[in-house]
Amino acid sequence: METMVRVEGGEVWADDTGGEGVPLVLLHPGVADSRVWEPVLPALAEGRRVIRYDARGFGRSPAPTVSYTAAGDLKAVLDHFEVGRAVLVGTSMGGATAVSGALNEPGRIAGLVLLVPGITGYPDLEDKELTARIAELAQAGDMDGLLDLSLRLWAAAGTPPDTEAATLIRAAIPAWFTTYGHVTEDPPAFPRLGELSMPSALLLGEQDLPRTIRCNEEMARALPDCHLVRSADCDHLPTLRVPGVVAEMVGEVWARAS
Repeated sequence: METMVRVEGGEVWADDTGGEGVPLVLLHPGVADSRVWEPVLPALAEGRRVIRYDARGFGRSPAPTVSYTAAGDLKAVLDHFEVGRAVLVGTSMGGATAVSGALNEPGRIAGLVLLVPGITGYPDLEDKELTARIAELAQAGDMDGLLDLSLRLWAAAGTPPDTEAATLIRAAIPAWFTTYGHVTEDPPAFPRLGELSMPSALLLGEQDLPRTIRCNEEMARALPDCHLVRSADCDHLPTLRVPGVVAEMVGEVWARAS
């Protein structure tokens, strides 16, 4: 069932398959919207309740007009659907949101599946030269340049023409700018990973950016109960590259959490 969920000062689009048991809550990356889950959604929804939503400015969710935090919006979605306990499945930006949400309400999160995740508070994760280049292309209105750069950086495992990745990334790019100045970063989470004792799994893409690989290795070591999976065929879009691996990881964590 699709619906619009009220969040502080705005709303987000969400979809709930319904069903019993501990639900899966899917959090998309910053290079795509919730359509990125479609290659794995049939497998994830088999016998499980699955909730997914578009972060503000992405997909079918309106751009923000007030300050907000990603973890605050996650809580609002969980509250809306009356979720007492959930397994969070987050990719990249969504992984960072999942970790922050778990730190905020550890008793509410039964498990974590982190796919090439980001995280707040990790030193040297931001590439200032890349940020400057993105700003330069944006000021020039060069959407094709932004897309080409993004495909080189985050979709290296794709075979040109990588139309599926290109469609998702092109649609996500405007949100990078409509959310700027509104989204407030959640507090540093990396130093607190040792507090998260729930079952977890982390997928690392060997074709991802080197600094992301280093971050993911350190995250997996810091999480007390984490199964690290390394994929040689994966870049920053694991649901497109290795959907079977993603579905298996989610199933294992969900079974343990349930």
